[in-house]
Amino acid sequence: MSTGMTARTGVEYFGRVGVAMVTPFDSNGAFDVKKARQLAAHLVDNGIDSLILSGTTGESPTTTVDEKLELLKAVKDEVGDRAKLTAGAGTNNTASSIELAKASAEAGADALLIVTPYYSKPSQEGVYAHFAAIANATDLPICVYDIPGRSAIPVETETLLRLSELPTVKGVKDAKGDFAAASRLIAETDLAWYSGDDPLNLPWLSVGASGFISVVGHAAPRELAELWDAFDRGDIERAREINAQTLIPLAEQQARLGGVTLAKEALRMQGIEVGDPRLPVLGADADELEGLRLTMKKAGVLKE
Repeated sequence: MSTGMTARTGVEYFGRVGVAMVTPFDSNGAFDVKKARQLAAHLVDNGIDSLILSGTTGESPTTTVDEKLELLKAVKDEVGDRAKLTAGAGTNNTASSIELAKASAEAGADALLIVTPYYSKPSQEGVYAHFAAIANATDLPICVYDIPGRSAIPVETETLLRLSELPTVKGVKDAKGDFAAASRLIAETDLAWYSGDDPLNLPWLSVGASGFISVVGHAAPRELAELWDAFDRGDIERAREINAQTLIPLAEQQARLGGVTLAKEALRMQGIEVGDPRLPVLGADADELEGLRLTMKKAGVLKE
């Protein structure tokens, strides 16, 4: 029985338990629509209620706009309304982001994930203007992806406060890990908060996050969903157990391998073939695969 310990803000837009889904490729490296359907169905059948498509883990830098839209349409057709579908539409080119946002809306996305403009390092006023321009271009709810480790700049607190006043900016995917700043924003705005860093999933729930956007959920979708459910019903001991025994070991492998490689190799070990990453990302070598295999077995997500 739920005690309602978890936040519900934004779940109508972005769901609760999300996976940043990989983009499947065939043996020749081409987008594989059949495998994309199969993977989406597998994740949703195992407790995932939110799929984030064409994000970094979906290899957005090396997939074309046509591939992104074909992926979105196929997954929408496969899972219907069983999961919220958030399309990654952010780049460091505002005009390109607007066009992709519009196209994603037409293709059936429920929401958009927009990353901080990377590499070019705009001012905070530029960051605000970038998000505002995209927000004004479509009616879809927007989740701001704050990941300074990749974008080289954060979305500062005052910028997020301003963005929260825009009617379509509804959430934040946090890969910054500033709990103090986020706690203020959660309290003072209507923004939904989502953990964007798997080692921090459980701590984020404790300060009012609504859910996760996970990579390790590829390998452990049931466990990820159970963590959310356990916390929600007040079974903190069980939530801690899942976190320590299953999710953290997988997150440690992710830190070694990278998110795309971890997810694709883990799925392959579980019998779900989604192909190799596209260059410049590589698959795992023999030693890395053995380490991953042992971790997955110990974590209880690989049956042999």
